[in-house]
Amino acid sequence: MAVSAQSLLQERKYPFIFAFFILLIFVTLRIISNSQTPAAIAVDLAKSNPFPYNPKNPPLSSPSNSSSISLNNDSRIANISTDSNTNAGASVDNADDGDQVVDVEWELCKGSGAVDYIPCLDNWNVIKALPSRRHMEHRERHCPDPTPKCLVPLPKGYTIPVPWPKSRDMIWYNNVPHPKLTEYKKDQHWVVKSGDYFVFPGGGTQFKNGVNEYIESIEKTLPAIELGKKTRVILDVGCGVASFGGSLLDRNVITVSFAPKDEHEAQIQFALERGIPAMLSVIGTQKLTFPDNSYDLIHCARCRVHWDADGGKPLMELNRILRPGGYFIWSATPVYKSDERDQNVWKSMVALTEAICWKVVTKTYFDSSQIGLVIYQKPMSSSCYQNRKENNPPLCNWGNKRNNSWYVPLDSCLVPLPVDSDKWPSPWPERLINTPQSLSAEPDAEEPFKGDTRHWSALVSEVYLGGLGINWSSVRNAMDMNAGYGSFAAALINLPLWVMNVVPIHRPDTLSAIFDRGLIGTYHDWCESFNTYPRTYDLLHSSFLFRNLSMRCDIIEVAAEMDRILRPGGYLLVQDTIETITKITPILKSLHWSIKVHQEQFLVGTKDFWRPDAEN
Repeated sequence: MAVSAQSLLQERKYPFIFAFFILLIFVTLRIISNSQTPAAIAVDLAKSNPFPYNPKNPPLSSPSNSSSISLNNDSRIANISTDSNTNAGASVDNADDGDQVVDVEWELCKGSGAVDYIPCLDNWNVIKALPSRRHMEHRERHCPDPTPKCLVPLPKGYTIPVPWPKSRDMIWYNNVPHPKLTEYKKDQHWVVKSGDYFVFPGGGTQFKNGVNEYIESIEKTLPAIELGKKTRVILDVGCGVASFGGSLLDRNVITVSFAPKDEHEAQIQFALERGIPAMLSVIGTQKLTFPDNSYDLIHCARCRVHWDADGGKPLMELNRILRPGGYFIWSATPVYKSDERDQNVWKSMVALTEAICWKVVTKTYFDSSQIGLVIYQKPMSSSCYQNRKENNPPLCNWGNKRNNSWYVPLDSCLVPLPVDSDKWPSPWPERLINTPQSLSAEPDAEEPFKGDTRHWSALVSEVYLGGLGINWSSVRNAMDMNAGYGSFAAALINLPLWVMNVVPIHRPDTLSAIFDRGLIGTYHDWCESFNTYPRTYDLLHSSFLFRNLSMRCDIIEVAAEMDRILRPGGYLLVQDTIETITKITPILKSLHWSIKVHQEQFLVGTKDFWRPDAEN
């Protein structure tokens, strides 16, 4: 017999009615909670770890089934703060951000060089106390303890940088007000002051007829180099203002230009202001922060490195990071001049390259520019190592330890070649999407890699590019602070920007895979400052980095470092849990950044021109 609501009321069965409505509310809530939004699915995917599980490390990126997910970039936006003038003082107490209260007294960095301050390269108390500078120890990293929390001031007259591609040829003088090179390298046409601009004519110590003719001469000398197809990733040692790497961009080649912070004032800062990939580094006593067998080609044009010094350790470091079958181009006076000093250097180089089994592919002299070069090739098999008359230098014996290069001294041994050293990556651009060689030997690695690529392709195209309010046309220099397989960079490959892929040293080591894909990157510890000048990146991207990082270092120090790296008008794009976003939001607001949170998992921070002394 059916029971009606009216009969229940007439019979005054109120407890039953109450219980019925409680049950109805519970069922409704269960139905709603099981209907996940695309944004919630994206969070779940991002929390799935394709790398071996480690309870101390948060997940790095998404699983292989992410390609079936449609990510919604619609209107669910929580606007925490869009006004950069909110909380205008340097001391901010953000009691409105949930339970998070941050009281930060921001101050400007002090000293004559504060505008260009790099904490780990400008620690003068340590540098002055070094027992030796013979091997460039004073140009290496010496991080202060504690890490500074000061903010770098802006140069007087600083403005939004010249946009790409115009910036490759000219930049604002006031943004990098260092005219020393215009006089020091006046006859070599590195850089010229012209009104309010620095102009870059494409000259160089060895580019007497311009960098384009120099590159064309290399291509004619060695057609097998196949720039932009076989040769994709290049390291330019002692790069000057990076005109070599800048010109190669037109050939689908990406070059990491590196040099120390030395008397060649601001050369790396010039490069980054131009929109050319570059970083500060030196071949001194420690390994470069790159994996073994990573670069297709290494170039040195009068780079002032003594390759045979200290038993040949500098050249053996190049050998470590050069891909088997890769080339080393050395353009320097010992190659083509006959005076005693140059010939002694050449003889030492001959002996050293023979000992490490490099062969001379060609040695030539260009009459038009009156410079010469030699091109060496690293072996693709270990047979030469085994057939040497003397086992000197010996092969390194590290067991299964690879790519250990963070604060590690240079070796005096040769890195054994990998098992598949006779294989070269697929031609560009196929190598971007093919499974990296460094993953081929790992069981079940292919599907997580491909799934990661599909996930980031969907996330970037459906959310990042259209749903977060970022003006991507203003982004040229980008950095992925927690790069994984480099799939964020791969998803952006058709945009006129480049990405420095950073693999944190406490996360799974995927940097070899990034280089195998034809992308660039480096190792780093985000509890320390990065080797770059202030105001050199337009966008910093972080995916599930901060929770783990907060267990090891002060997030306020990390925020100060991000503020140092990022240009005014630049973006911080964070994908993380809402709990982590809630923790970092008040810190970023204390820097007077504009903050928006999208879909409860994406934070977009925009830096402005505010500095703590603005109101004094």
